[in-house]
This record gives sequence, structure tokens and C-alpha cells, in this order.
Amino acid sequence: MPIISDCHLHSHHSADSTASMESMIEAGIAAGLKIMCFTEHNDFMLPDVPGAKHASDEWVLNTDSYLYELLQYREKYKDRIKILFGAEIGLQDICVRENAVFAKSHEFDFLIGSTHIVRGMDPYYPEYFEGRDREDAYHEYFEAELQSIKKNSNFDVYGHLDYVVRYGGGLAEGYDLSRHMDLFDEILKTLIDKEKGIELNSGGLKKGMKDFHPRMEVIKRYRELGGEIITVGSDAHAPENVADGFDRACEVLKECGFKYYCVFEKRTPEFFKL
Repeated sequence: MPIISDCHLHSHHSADSTASMESMIEAGIAAGLKIMCFTEHNDFMLPDVPGAKHASDEWVLNTDSYLYELLQYREKYKDRIKILFGAEIGLQDICVRENAVFAKSHEFDFLIGSTHIVRGMDPYYPEYFEGRDREDAYHEYFEAELQSIKKNSNFDVYGHLDYVVRYGGGLAEGYDLSRHMDLFDEILKTLIDKEKGIELNSGGLKKGMKDFHPRMEVIKRYRELGGEIITVGSDAHAPENVADGFDRACEVLKECGFKYYCVFEKRTPEFFKL
């Protein structure tokens, strides 16, 4: 497997996973990985959703507890795999300062910025799409991403740029890229200007998507605009999804014009040849 690092992983330290950290590591070793970066969720000020599986405060990471366990496994597995310390930060206008403080609170190796909330709503829940044209709902999500990128600098790459499509009911057909490409161009140019990267995220495959996040045309456009920083992550929340789709991911990156992918350590990218 040419890609040896999975840089988007969740364990029981994230509210939406019950997987032990050790089970994830063992799965990574079995998949042939040499590097794994855990990126546990930290989302401040999430709205309370009636009937949600988790209360909003469960999404605030106990970073010290997480780091304590990670360091134990880093030592235990040091001769078999490198374990890196990251987080996935949920970006919202209402907690820019809190996120900036969080990013400086520990010596993270890697920080993913992502958008989970738009107008106080999470596209995970069907209410976000009710009574709306699906493409309009997607476009509003992409607009929210652009605003988050402009207002925040406390991240290294932006995660799953078209995450919203996982839950819009359009998994088979994807979305009409022509309705959003101008906005994607602005997103990608802003990221490049801020020296931020994107990720190729294979997490949608387990949901039934045919494409990675973001779809191939967007990844290719990022490269055409001069973008060079790209990481690869499975967004796995369970051992069976670690490194999911990575053989295909390597070929997609090559088709999009990339010769290298990145792994961040101490918030600095290292480039690995595809």
C-alpha cells in the first residue's frame, strides 16, 4: 500500500466512537500503516438537538485524558508504528476565540478544521434538508465553510470539504458541481493563500458514497490552483474502517496531479512520495 499514513482517526475519546485506541492501532498495523494520527473531535458550543445520541458537552474533548492514553500506546508500539497526536476542531463563528485557545493548549502534531454546524443545524440530521432544494442546502454549507476559513487560522488542513453530501440523500449521484464550482474556487484559493491544506477523506465510502471527500474534480482543481498540501485520512471511527480505500486514494491523487502527500508532525508537513 503506497500510502503509509492514516491522518484522520477517532477512538472512544470522540463522542461518536466506542472503539478502543489499541484496537484502532492494531488495525492500522494489520493494514500496513507506518503512521497513524488520532484526530479526536473537539466541538465547542454545539446546539442541543432533541433526540440526539449525545449531549452537546460530550463533544468537548478531555484532551489530557486522551493524550495520557495516546502516550502510553505510543511507547508500547514505538517499534511497530508511529502514533501522532491530533484533533479535529469544529469551526463556528461563535467560538473562534475558544478554538484558537484550544489549538494552543497542547503541543498537537496536527489539527483538522471542519464544519459540522450551519445556522445552528448539523446536516447529519434530516431537519437541515427539510423543505429545501438539496443543492441549495449544499451551497449554504459550502458558504459556511468559506466564512470559517476566512475567520480561523487554528488548523492545518480543512477536513471533508463536501461532508454535507453524506447526509443529503444524494449518495449515489453526488451533487451538481457546476452549481458550486465558483464557490469551491474561492474556498481553495483562500486555503492556499493561508498556507492551509485539504484532505482526501475516505469516510464517505462506508456511507455508500462513490467518491472521496472532496470529489476528484475538487482535489484536481486545488492542485491546478497551486495547492500542494494534502493529507489522507479514513475518518475511521471503528477498526474495520482504518485505511479504507487507500489503494484507490493513491491513484486518485496521482490522477489529480499530485506526486506527494503530507503527514504533519509538530504542526509541520512532511512530504511523502506517492
